[in-house]
Amino acid sequence: MNRLRKAPSLLPHKHAILVCRFSNDARPSINMGDDILKFGQDGYVPGERQLGYKSSTGCTHSYRAINPAIFKISSIGTCKGNVLRTEMKMETPMAGSVFNKGFSCSQVHTRRDYSTDSGLPPHQEIGMPSLSPTMTEGNIARWLKKEGDKVSPGEVLCEVETDKATVEMECMEEGYLAKILRGDGAKEIKVGEVIAITVEDEEDIAKFKNYEPSTSDSAAAAKEPSVSIPPKEEVVEEPVSSPVPKISKASAAPSAEDRIFASPLARKLAEDHNIHLSSIKGTGPDGRIVKADIEDYLASRGKEVSAAAPKVDAKAAGSLDYTDIPHSQIRKVTASRLLLSKQTIPHYYLTVDTCVDNLMDLRSVLNSLQEASGGKRLSVNDLVIKAAALALRKVPQCNSSWMNDYIRQYHNVNINVAVQTDNGLFVPVIRDADKKGLSTISEEVKHLAQKAKENSLKPEDYEGGTFTVSNLGGPFGIKQFCAIINPPQSGILAVGSAERRVIPGSGPEQFKFASFMSVTLSCDHRVIDGAIGAEWLKAFRGYIENPESMLL
Repeated sequence: MNRLRKAPSLLPHKHAILVCRFSNDARPSINMGDDILKFGQDGYVPGERQLGYKSSTGCTHSYRAINPAIFKISSIGTCKGNVLRTEMKMETPMAGSVFNKGFSCSQVHTRRDYSTDSGLPPHQEIGMPSLSPTMTEGNIARWLKKEGDKVSPGEVLCEVETDKATVEMECMEEGYLAKILRGDGAKEIKVGEVIAITVEDEEDIAKFKNYEPSTSDSAAAAKEPSVSIPPKEEVVEEPVSSPVPKISKASAAPSAEDRIFASPLARKLAEDHNIHLSSIKGTGPDGRIVKADIEDYLASRGKEVSAAAPKVDAKAAGSLDYTDIPHSQIRKVTASRLLLSKQTIPHYYLTVDTCVDNLMDLRSVLNSLQEASGGKRLSVNDLVIKAAALALRKVPQCNSSWMNDYIRQYHNVNINVAVQTDNGLFVPVIRDADKKGLSTISEEVKHLAQKAKENSLKPEDYEGGTFTVSNLGGPFGIKQFCAIINPPQSGILAVGSAERRVIPGSGPEQFKFASFMSVTLSCDHRVIDGAIGAEWLKAFRGYIENPESMLL
């Protein structure tokens, strides 16, 4: 103790070494995130203070420190018996009198809790994980483990509906599932919110039967006095209880010339017929507008005055029969992203008609070969995806994204394909479509479309696209439409249906029939200039009208 009291002279740079002891059968933990809530000073010795704080689990800890200040703390814990001894190295002193424990936080939303005064054994709180880059909340589709089950690392605990798909959540540590706090079908759970409790010993499961997640951290923080530098006093404007009325100018009270005098009945009649009183000259005493003035005005407009305007029954108007359909996660993210796209991306559209006779002939030949070899038939959309991918390789400016400070041009051609399901719109991705054969593209599209309909897409199935193709022609017979760009991409191709048209023949007064398909390219004008978009459509049209070139 004497050596500790002489520490100020030994530590001229105001560094300190602390020893922290955790009681109540505490166990060592990584990434412990207790916040210091209060300090107490036990007497005064120059250069030395007794400091205490209360952790988020209710344990009370104490420190004896030299020259208290704000420090960044790194700790190494060792356990002996039932006492955890932690040596903490204090660095970077700053003004003030608060210790800020700088433990890193894991991306896995789990927190180790210690035994507390409530009698709960050591346990781990499992939080809603962030399973996609844009995820802020999720839903529990179903639990694959039930309370009391033993869990091991890598085992699936539950299925979580993210903003784009349903993803399996795996267990990170071995133990027992003691309590499920958010059951099957729980919705709008924020990332990090506690959904379950696990324990290490099976006999501890029963102690969490009536467990509820603790909210004492925020409550304690509100009750405890601040230990940092006192905040500046805010100047609050207090309303005057009995203000003295001020009489400034004549404008405070409207003059008689500005006021419109009318009888209550005249006002009611004018309101029913949506008439402005300022347009009527009163004939009553002192220019007051009376009922007769309103009737004369209506008569001058050729309206019947005797029959009052029919009133709409408010109850009848409000008795619409409807059903409120809750938003799904995919519906929410689709709405937010497309709204962002329309508000922030300067769209423009280029449309071209392509003759698809040669494409249909080639498709018939290839499907005959596919059937003979036991493969699946190719669709027109498979050929469109291949043509779009090759056109992007030929015109790489369209395979880019706007990144504020620069334009990012991708070397991979990954095509997202719009798939409509009962749950909403999904856009699974075909990676390196320019390097894959038609049969491979066809198989991947069918496989991903089936997964989308089953709501079982994983993040790797839809992330990383550089361009999107949306086809409403074949399935729905839409002739032509304009699609909304899927950010951060800079282009999307809208494919319409093919139709038979009469076109001029080779000789005079000759004609022939041909099938044409309308396609519209939506471009981000920040990235793709009009001439570049036209060049891409020219390349795409060349592949569609001469499909053999796609096989070279």
